[in-house]
Amino acid sequence: MSSAQPPERRLLGVGLRIIAATCFATMAALLKGASDRGVSTPEMIFWRNIWSLLVVSIWITLGPGWAAVRTNRPGAHLTRSALGIVGMMFTFGALALLPLAEATTLTYAAPILATILSGLLLGEAIGVRRWSAVAMGFVGVVLVVRPGDGVHLPMIGVLVGIIAALGQSAVMITLRQIGRTEGTAAIVFWFSVLSTATGIAMLPFFGRPHDMMTLEMMCLAGSLGGIAQLTMTASLRFAPVSVVVPFDYLQIVWATLIGAIVFGTPPTPLMLAGAALIAASGIYTAYRETRRGREPDQARAAPEI
Repeated sequence: MSSAQPPERRLLGVGLRIIAATCFATMAALLKGASDRGVSTPEMIFWRNIWSLLVVSIWITLGPGWAAVRTNRPGAHLTRSALGIVGMMFTFGALALLPLAEATTLTYAAPILATILSGLLLGEAIGVRRWSAVAMGFVGVVLVVRPGDGVHLPMIGVLVGIIAALGQSAVMITLRQIGRTEGTAAIVFWFSVLSTATGIAMLPFFGRPHDMMTLEMMCLAGSLGGIAQLTMTASLRFAPVSVVVPFDYLQIVWATLIGAIVFGTPPTPLMLAGAALIAASGIYTAYRETRRGREPDQARAAPEI
């Protein structure tokens, strides 16, 4: 695969981003279904990443080549992977504890938290408009967790979901730093390797036998995760960030539909309103980042699921 930027093809870029969002939503549904069938979080990490590693390895072989995974910053990859693995554990925990739509929506609070962290940790100037978007996003989060509306989410699940979003925001900030010197192939490959190794290390303590249906669900989930990561990245080769990022939020739409149809958990009006505010906040933040001439964080990082 040539490193030169191909001609702009916006419809192809949008199509790839839609495929990515659809794959991520389907993967999340499979993971939640596997959790309901007794699969533990460490097992999810193993199966999710070993199949994703296979997909990524095939892509590297057919595309940029193995020279693209060489790195002079192994410590940076370790830090990024440690944050990603912790974020993934809490994300899987949220899927197990919360309805699919709510767990997915809380994940998309990550760009909001990343904006705050970029100001606190990196000293970046955040204007009134971006702070307004952050405030809008937090109102959305409050509506999603909807205290006192008669539909009670388990507070442990809400807490796990918020920690998952915080972990993913930390990954976004880390990728902003590592992405200055490391290519996409190296970042994705080494995360897949290290997270798979972590899953293998935990299997003796948390692994258990499962029926064939459950194993097939986990294999499919991992494969979809790898495909989603690659199509999400590839979309940026054919269309501007500001064009493709809004389509990431289709994952919330798919998760809501799957949650209602498959898991029997239809969304409440407050949840839908909160999801809309979070999506609007994220899209506006991406737009402002693009206007400032910088690729927004959510364009760099696939969700850690």
